[in-house]
Amino acid sequence: MVGLFKYPKRRLKKLVKDGEYVDALYYGHKIEPDFTNDSNFMFIMGSIYFIVDDSEKALPYFEKALSLDPDDVEALTLKTNAHLAMQQKTEAIDCCRKILKLEPENYEAHGLLERLESI
Repeated sequence: MVGLFKYPKRRLKKLVKDGEYVDALYYGHKIEPDFTNDSNFMFIMGSIYFIVDDSEKALPYFEKALSLDPDDVEALTLKTNAHLAMQQKTEAIDCCRKILKLEPENYEAHGLLERLESI
């Protein structure tokens, strides 16, 4: 158990894995000042907010993660989904295009982009 306190991100991931999202958000906010330049931490926090259907709060975390690691396709994918949940078509299209620049063979982004551009 000592390891969870020695490695705060590990504890945060365990809370998420166990489905303890409210506790994970509380704990994440508590340790956030120590991880402001950690793209993985920002991705985890954004993911938790996305899981609890709060895309508006998830977006700034995905944006921060991407500012630290612009080539993170997973963060871009979740950011795309957050924009879709908020019915922000233009922003979702932009994310799809960024994904395709990084992974030209990403079929999911291709399909989504085609659907969004045809609406």
